Amino acid sequence: MAKEVKEYLTIEKKKELELELNNLKTVRRKEIADAIEWSKSLGDLAENAEYSQAREDQARCEARINELETILQNAVITASKSSKNVVEVGSVVVVKNLEGNDEMNTFTIVGSEEVDLDSGKISNESPLGSALLGKNEGETVSFVAPKGEVKYKIIKLS
Repeated sequence: MAKEVKEYLTIEKKKELELELNNLKTVRRKEIADAIEWSKSLGDLAENAEYSQAREDQARCEARINELETILQNAVITASKSSKNVVEVGSVVVVKNLEGNDEMNTFTIVGSEEVDLDSGKISNESPLGSALLGKNEGETVSFVAPKGEVKYKIIKLS
């Protein structure tokens, strides 16, 4: 039996995934079914590129539907902003790199479906994200990165 993995989502991301799932089930499935029927009308299925493509599209669509259903079934909804004094999914954390420079970064801890590095959203499953979870303002965390051990100090937590 496969282990259920909790997927942390904000309510906004949950709604976005529900819309995608609904679109795949109601619109995309019909488009693909129509494409399969049309390609069957072209004749010999063994050498029918349109039919092969439509079947591949169908497989990808069904796989994504299954993936979304699993994510939503195992979703744990988090607040957009943390209300506790410890780092958790939804927390906005300002950290200082302790590797000899004064570089400060602000990260929002999110579930893996919401990662957006350009916006400073890091996964709770990433090395830094998992090192920060459960820690308090003022604490130092370390984790192993490809370049070696990295240390950060939590400057501010909100």
